[in-house]
Amino acid sequence: MPSPHNGTSTGPRAGSRTAPDADLAEQLVRLTRRMHRAQKRHLEPLALTPAQSRLLRIVAHCDTPPRMADLAARLDVVPRAVTTLVDALEAADAVRRVPDPTNRRVVRIELTETGRTTLGALRSARRAAAEDILAPLTADQREVLGGLLATLVDGPGRRC
Repeated sequence: MPSPHNGTSTGPRAGSRTAPDADLAEQLVRLTRRMHRAQKRHLEPLALTPAQSRLLRIVAHCDTPPRMADLAARLDVVPRAVTTLVDALEAADAVRRVPDPTNRRVVRIELTETGRTTLGALRSARRAAAEDILAPLTADQREVLGGLLATLVDGPGRRC
């Protein structure tokens, strides 16, 4: 009987997911949760929720100010959830609603100067959170991890 950790298998499950794959999946989930907790800690001084920070990043990456429906689709949430996020960010002067120049019934969301400044602080907070997580790794290990993550993020089956 092969060891579950040596990667060899000759039984009927050969080629199927092995215990190491399941362990790896669990490690990825745990790492993601740890990263989210670290980001949340670093975002506290900015008074932003993770969902608000994601919406800001999406707005910043759009070539033209997105519609509320576009944001809902990108966030994979119902439009009402986007309204709540935009309301909070608008109250913080990070975004503003602007009319669509070609269709007055459409509202678009654009960053304000405060929103751009907040994005800079957000990027710093995310880098600090990543540094917390990556601190135990050497520079060489970080480079290898970066290459592996790039393969997973940019590889086949990529969404967006």
